[in-house]
Amino acid sequence: MAVGIICEFNPFHNGHKYLIQRAKALTNEPVVVVMSSSFTQRGEVVITDKFTRAKSALLGGADLVIELPVVYAVSNAEVFAKSGVKILSSFKELTHLAFGCENNDIELLNQAVSAHKNTAVQALVAEKMQDGSYYPKALETAVREIYGDNTANILATPNNVLAVEYLKALPDNILPLPIQREGVQHDSHSTANGFASASYIREMLKKGKSITEFVPYEPSELAFPENLEISLLYKLRSMSAEDFANLPDVNEGLENRIFSAVHEYNSVNEILFAVKSKRYTLARLRRILIFALLGITKEIQNIEPSYARVLGFTKEGAKILKSCNLPIITSVKKGLLLGGNIEKLLKKEVFATDVFALAQKPPKKCGSDFTTPIIKI
Repeated sequence: MAVGIICEFNPFHNGHKYLIQRAKALTNEPVVVVMSSSFTQRGEVVITDKFTRAKSALLGGADLVIELPVVYAVSNAEVFAKSGVKILSSFKELTHLAFGCENNDIELLNQAVSAHKNTAVQALVAEKMQDGSYYPKALETAVREIYGDNTANILATPNNVLAVEYLKALPDNILPLPIQREGVQHDSHSTANGFASASYIREMLKKGKSITEFVPYEPSELAFPENLEISLLYKLRSMSAEDFANLPDVNEGLENRIFSAVHEYNSVNEILFAVKSKRYTLARLRRILIFALLGITKEIQNIEPSYARVLGFTKEGAKILKSCNLPIITSVKKGLLLGGNIEKLLKKEVFATDVFALAQKPPKKCGSDFTTPIIKI
């Protein structure tokens, strides 16, 4: 038996260690982690490479770390959650999905799931979006009007939004295990008792400050989004409006706004703020630019998760791995020979890892997906 966690660990900090240990304490089961690879849901390169983060997770109590392919890791909450759950549910031994949230009241979380499916809510959402609102805010407002503040407040915080998407995606044979977030809020700039948000820790790393107080294992080699600025601008300038239209999350003529901004401004931030509106948030636009950089199209993101790529494991994790009913990838070179959708997804993964290497200082060479061994603890 095992409990799963879907995560980014960007970087792995004390709050993540608490989540893993709490999940183990509540279930008395080993932990399987499905972790984003080289880019994040917010449309940024990760602060340190996936192998370092996988090792940190294993040292922090995880037993098996599986890669969440980049085509799903850089996506909206629904795709991120659904894809992670799909990979985890391929492990026949999995009994629970644990997730950190601001409110772990399962009744309220389930009420928010029901609100998502309510036709009156969706009609009101459509009405509000016609007035220029973006979907998450329109949904929260519609739920507030129909269900009241308690349910709507669930949809007002990032971790709870993901929690609702996990519940929507969970099969009947896997039980939800919501765990109350400890320490500080998501994206908070305050600290408490050795806890700090991942965004605050990344800011400290960027400034060269020590983060020892907030992480069990401090990363040494770092990557930052601004190091990809020129590469991203080059890619954007090489694309047509039609190319932009083929990217996930691009619709309703957004491709034309992006194309115009790309040819009018000479920095990524200027492009983002030129296109940003009530309907198109910065997070969504950052994701779109990363889709462009990596060549992630709607077609490839619509491919179902087709394999479980192993980043690291303990002895207990090796046992769990045997229960997986997806093809298990322990060698990218051999995985590419399997062809079909596995080859398509893995090629995109290899490219994303090589682009990530450009965000490090100094830039690293290509090929770490082929040369870095699986982490064994």
